[in-house]
Amino acid sequence: MCGIAGFFEQSRSVHDAPVGQVLLTMLQGLARRGPDSAGVALFGPGADHQVVLRIKLGGEGDCSARLAALRNFLDSDFTSRYQLASHGNAGRLVVSEVANVAALAAAVEALDKEIEVVSMGARLEIVKQVGSPANLDRAYGVSQMKGTHGIGHTRLSTESKVDLSHSQPFGSHQIGDLAIVHNGHITNYHQLRRRHEQCKVRFYTENDSEVVAIYLADQINKGLTLKEALHAMLRDLDGSFSCLVATASQFGFVKDPFALKPLLWTETASFVALANEEVAIRSALPGDYEVREAQAGEVRVWER
Repeated sequence: MCGIAGFFEQSRSVHDAPVGQVLLTMLQGLARRGPDSAGVALFGPGADHQVVLRIKLGGEGDCSARLAALRNFLDSDFTSRYQLASHGNAGRLVVSEVANVAALAAAVEALDKEIEVVSMGARLEIVKQVGSPANLDRAYGVSQMKGTHGIGHTRLSTESKVDLSHSQPFGSHQIGDLAIVHNGHITNYHQLRRRHEQCKVRFYTENDSEVVAIYLADQINKGLTLKEALHAMLRDLDGSFSCLVATASQFGFVKDPFALKPLLWTETASFVALANEEVAIRSALPGDYEVREAQAGEVRVWER
């Protein structure tokens, strides 16, 4: 079933909107749609010449050896140009003056088969965890995070296992600052997966939603705009889907041609908000505004 939510601050001058608190409140309103895991992708103001990697250091158990290996690698290759913090099996790495963030992510993952880069980019940070949205806030302080926009997900697993890797949002290893959340089922997932794997793209999960992020990154790398890539999804992806996507400067949605999955949205002078239940939007953003149902095959993109 799953719950999806998104928030986009409309003011171009604001870079410290309470995006974390808004998304967390929306996800709490959707918690009954997915108790297995929760996550958010938040876009902050960023800093010049810096990239941020959110890293899974392993599954359950002691991650100290992998953390030490990561520090040794960073000490030898980046000396003092990095900051690394860890919490349980998750790490947050900030590195200055990186020429190729995808190459850095690959080098980090090559240190150990249990290490996975969850997100990468100048402005994007994905945090996710097994359990409810409340668990997410206790672990990462999501409610205190500021930024410009973001998307969130609370998951009910229907076909793949429950762990951090299979949780949403999904980022991309092909390009930075891209995140998606998806409610539905991609019925030609295996065909799409084989096609991308033939191009040496690595898949980290058996979750069909992962292919959406990989597909969109591929389309953007081929020169399509985000809006064009979302329209291409309507042609190339089969099944039921309401999907939210965000980049460093854009935010949008696509709904499948049969409108099988609910998605509601609103736009005011101050914000854009989306969720698959109206109660999630209104619980986080009180006020007098109209909430609309996205139509079959509809695509919309907002840009900062």
